[in-house]
Amino acid sequence: MEIKQILDEVLPQVSKPTRYTGNELNSVQKDKSKVKVRIALAFPDVYEVGMSHLGLRILYHLLNEREDVYAERVFAPWVDFEEIMRERGIPLFSLESKSPLSEFDFVGFSLQYEMSYSNVTNMLDLAGIPLFSKDRTDRDPIVIAGGPCAYNPEPLAEIIDLFVIGEAEEVILELVNLYLDHKKSSKGRIEFLERAARIPGVYVPAFYRVNYNEDGTVKEILPVKPGIPERVQKRIIRDLDRVYYPTKLIVPYMDIVHDRAVLEIFRGCTRGCRFCQAGMIYRPVREKSVDKLTNIAREMIKSTGYEEISLASLSTSDYSALKQLVEILTDEFRQCMVGLSLPSLRIDSFTLDLARKIQEIKKSGLTFAPEAGTQRLRDVINKGVTEEDLLNSVKGAFEAGWNTVKLYFMIGLPSETYEDLEGIARLAYRVVDAYREVRGNTKGLKVTVSTSTFVPKPFTPFQWEAQIPLDEIKERQRFLKKKLKGPNISYNWHDGKLSFLEAVFSRGDRKLNSVLKKARERGCRFDGWSDMFSFDKWMEAFREAGVNPEFYANRSRPEDEVFPWEVIDPGVEKSFLITELKKAREAKPTPDCRFNRCHGCGIMKLKGGIICDSKNED
Repeated sequence: MEIKQILDEVLPQVSKPTRYTGNELNSVQKDKSKVKVRIALAFPDVYEVGMSHLGLRILYHLLNEREDVYAERVFAPWVDFEEIMRERGIPLFSLESKSPLSEFDFVGFSLQYEMSYSNVTNMLDLAGIPLFSKDRTDRDPIVIAGGPCAYNPEPLAEIIDLFVIGEAEEVILELVNLYLDHKKSSKGRIEFLERAARIPGVYVPAFYRVNYNEDGTVKEILPVKPGIPERVQKRIIRDLDRVYYPTKLIVPYMDIVHDRAVLEIFRGCTRGCRFCQAGMIYRPVREKSVDKLTNIAREMIKSTGYEEISLASLSTSDYSALKQLVEILTDEFRQCMVGLSLPSLRIDSFTLDLARKIQEIKKSGLTFAPEAGTQRLRDVINKGVTEEDLLNSVKGAFEAGWNTVKLYFMIGLPSETYEDLEGIARLAYRVVDAYREVRGNTKGLKVTVSTSTFVPKPFTPFQWEAQIPLDEIKERQRFLKKKLKGPNISYNWHDGKLSFLEAVFSRGDRKLNSVLKKARERGCRFDGWSDMFSFDKWMEAFREAGVNPEFYANRSRPEDEVFPWEVIDPGVEKSFLITELKKAREAKPTPDCRFNRCHGCGIMKLKGGIICDSKNED
């Protein structure tokens, strides 16, 4: 019986069956017998999370622009459907043609979050694809992966056949062209991977050997075949106005996390927050022009009917023509009631004029991220904002009519003290005072304080720093729970055990591949979902694999330690990161190089940054 027929029978038995049906507006249907390359774009979470990811949407439509390629989507099935799939022997299948993943030429995973790794292994198992690269044959798909987590590929190095490092729009097409050429020969997957490893931005872990020191740290990472680069430099798109961007976005039939038209306005960030991996690995800053963005927005609304456009970037208020763009878009869409949302606003760039402009049509929520409670600690992390910035911003918001504000902080940042934690509570109460000052009372005010735990990330100045132990995470959360009690303030926090595991896999090495196998065998999946996460199962997996997780999460590392991820070259130099680490220990900020002098981060060697070109002093 075909999968389509089985679905008619079993989908009424599962929650949210729309997750598995496809056929949405603007989804692509092709005759699979008439294409030459089939790619399954796999997102290791449920449909409503994966469909909110811009990168998946870009690659899906980009690949399907080609007549010889058919890109389809696949998401992790929720546990109720997985149970039926295993009972009935239904292999993991694509949304468009309902084909088993084993029929595809490529299965490509998007790695956005370390805690989705167990879903990667579970999806491969459901697809009947061998977990480890070495066990796959010429009949199996090539398993590829990309996304921010690919900047430390080593915890998945024995599972993924090849990683794409950096922005994928160009390199994915180069891989397709190489594969088409390869299919003309009688050679197998190993020969294809050898040729792929020579494409800039492609890392094939099987062609590198990792040697370890006696203490378990990495001694060296060496290519084992001639012609394989010692380090794999990330790929970037140099001109965002000329790169493909989809306008006929798929419109889901169910609610998804971010259900709106997404307009990517620029890439990169030069603010230099020392904990932020995205701010380092996505450099240099490159902007789309206002004309280009206006045209894209017009086409997107016409082809989707969405009533909201989200301006996407790492720091939306840093777009150099934001005022002009917002004025044009609000004028253009006022009549048809299409609103704008501006996520990722910085405290110091939020103005009353901007607030009034974006709420002309619809008012969206406001979230600010001071990250730390005191100026000393904000200088340590190079956040570049002050308490005055925050208070001015929230006053502006309250004057413009907002009464709900979310404040994000991190706990466990390097050098954090309980005085810094006190500062978080103090800031929250000062926001309440600001509301009272503007409105005369606190009626209707809601201030939500959220904290996550600091996770040291590769290619940041804090990659050498330790995460605080689990007991200390709990103690600091308890402290804030006591401090943040009031009629207008609520406090929520991220599970410290999840942050611990995130830190393990964030800075892990190849020894973690065996842990992932053990964890899957114990049923670990959907670890980012609190009702599914089992810390005990993970600890069993570590014990059985003989791996100590604290070695990765809670250990400060010397400056001369060789890191597992150093096989990747993100453009930013290690010497710059060390300089920033030393400045952090002296609480010395580094100004944004867009408005200051060049700080020599190293990204200029990629020659792609319009901002770097104009400000470079090297």
